Amino acid sequence: MIHPITGKRDFIESLRGKRASFLLCMSNTKTANIEGITQAGIPGLLHLTPTLDAEFITIGEVRSLGSIAETPKGVPTPALITRAVHLLHPFCEIELIELGLEIAPQLEHFTMHTFGITPSNSISEGASIPATEVFEKGVQFAQELLCKGEYIILGESVPAGTTTALATALALGYDASEKFSSSFKNTPNNIRQSVIDQALAHINEGDDLFDILSHVGDNMLIFNAGLILGLQNRDIKVVLAGGTQMACVLLIINRILQMMEGELDSSKIALCTTKWVAEDTNSDIKALLEMNDFQVNAYYADFDFSLTSHPALKLYDEGEAKEGVGAGGALMYALINGITKEKITKKVESLLK
Repeated sequence: MIHPITGKRDFIESLRGKRASFLLCMSNTKTANIEGITQAGIPGLLHLTPTLDAEFITIGEVRSLGSIAETPKGVPTPALITRAVHLLHPFCEIELIELGLEIAPQLEHFTMHTFGITPSNSISEGASIPATEVFEKGVQFAQELLCKGEYIILGESVPAGTTTALATALALGYDASEKFSSSFKNTPNNIRQSVIDQALAHINEGDDLFDILSHVGDNMLIFNAGLILGLQNRDIKVVLAGGTQMACVLLIINRILQMMEGELDSSKIALCTTKWVAEDTNSDIKALLEMNDFQVNAYYADFDFSLTSHPALKLYDEGEAKEGVGAGGALMYALINGITKEKITKKVESLLK
């Protein structure tokens, strides 16, 4: 039920029967305010998507709005999947990493790590991220993190994040065009390309790596690059629970290591995504992963909504939503711990009633 994209099965099998800590990185980029760039949430309220996702996976309800985030076509957030898994086979803990939100989640009794990071500007106008500072905060957090679980599942919720990730990969010199997924079934390539062209125009000759990241990235990408590198000297395995955005985190790490002439022990890192990303004909996560100088084990969870008759969930199988809020990693966690596709489907359906 878990299939390799790159690497071998050994890493994922080593996690079987183990409890995971789930960490959700939440961030806003004003790139999401560009009309037509993303459908990861409610039009006009896209900044609330990570806030609502955090509330839903932790307590099963939303407090910052009347209902969970869904697309204009009625596709509900993949937070449904992560919440369903947590109910069926609870994570050891859920902790939140706040990396610049317009509105903080209304939660008690859950740990939320804050770093004084503000939402980033639109990449079309220059993201204006203090990239070195954000990266260093990620490194420091990794070194101080108290992990109750036997490994970490690291998810993200960043509306318009695939656009900032693609811009970042291109700005760093990767041949990444048409390899990044989208919240849409059919990627809005004209809008996306226009935004990326504007973003790349902010890069000046002579800009170093962190100058580039400050212009075109988002806080989640930069912080998580620091987090992964900061975990290198700790005996903690981490699963990047996401698709092409998390692949971009690894591409950033690759460039940092090239700059520092460093090496990565990738045996402690894996990426796990959904079947919808792995089989997406409009992107190519395998190609992105193979651009790194290091090999990383990457997998997808063989789960779809073929067992449901719920029309909103059927839209996932039609390509209208693919990943987010750690859904791929959560599905991996469920499947390797004996939770069946049928049980997951029924639990997700129950959350929509």
